[in-house]
Amino acid sequence: MTATATKPAVHTSSQESGNRGSRVPAVLVVAFIAALWTVPSLGLLINSFRAPTDIRGSGWWTVFGDLFNSAAWTLENYTTVLEEGFANAFANTVAVTIPAVAIPVTVAAFAAYAFAWMEFPGRNLIFVSIVGLMVVPLQMALIPILRVYTGLDLNGTYPAVWLAHAGFGLPLAVYLLRNYMGSLPSSLIESARIDGASHFTTFTRLIIPLSTPVIASLAIFQFLWVWNDFLVALVFLGFDPTNRVLTVELSDLAGRGEGALNLLPAAAFVTMILPLVVFFALQRFFVRGLTAGGVKG
Repeated sequence: MTATATKPAVHTSSQESGNRGSRVPAVLVVAFIAALWTVPSLGLLINSFRAPTDIRGSGWWTVFGDLFNSAAWTLENYTTVLEEGFANAFANTVAVTIPAVAIPVTVAAFAAYAFAWMEFPGRNLIFVSIVGLMVVPLQMALIPILRVYTGLDLNGTYPAVWLAHAGFGLPLAVYLLRNYMGSLPSSLIESARIDGASHFTTFTRLIIPLSTPVIASLAIFQFLWVWNDFLVALVFLGFDPTNRVLTVELSDLAGRGEGALNLLPAAAFVTMILPLVVFFALQRFFVRGLTAGGVKG
């Protein structure tokens, strides 16, 4: 006699519904936290389109009772802040941010490939020394850098800010990119070498396309850091109205007191608009970059 083995029934549909049900509380908590973070920004956005008398007389939530009244909305706040220096500050910030992002990301990508896949004397020692620079506080280095810039007549110029941001952004960039590039399969690099590819060809045609998510994530972090920077721009560019970036201009506006109360919401959104566009445009790369290298195949 032969015994017939019976397989236990697998209730995949019930398991899937159970998994979905177990995720509901987490989704609700995340949605609640997202709403808490969004409400202040929503109030700021609404106030940026309200008249000064309305801002001082009532809360932003009162607009929902008369939402489609065109008399309750105005672009005067945006017109005023742009005419009072924020248009120039926006251009200055773009001129500071783009090179301050491109320089460290580009240099770090080349350095990371060298540390990951090239053999040269002192490679590990140099890498550890660069990573160790991450512990150097920015504030401690400002005075020595300022003295060097003064001697080179660089203070008050864009290159001074570019080099400062590049110097303090490079250690973390090299560390992250080197760890990611080092986790790529060695068989890919060996195949490229067998085919006669040089290091430069391997880097540009193989490593860079594979590293796009992590490079994009790093560029977003560097962009947000430079765009929102106040201290470095104030120290190396000064308070001259022609050289002010958005954070310095916003600080000056906030220091005017209650007279600028109606202008601050509009000024804040002028400051926020480009980072929001960059983040949402590169969001898919950002998410992939955060998880890149987490699991090795």
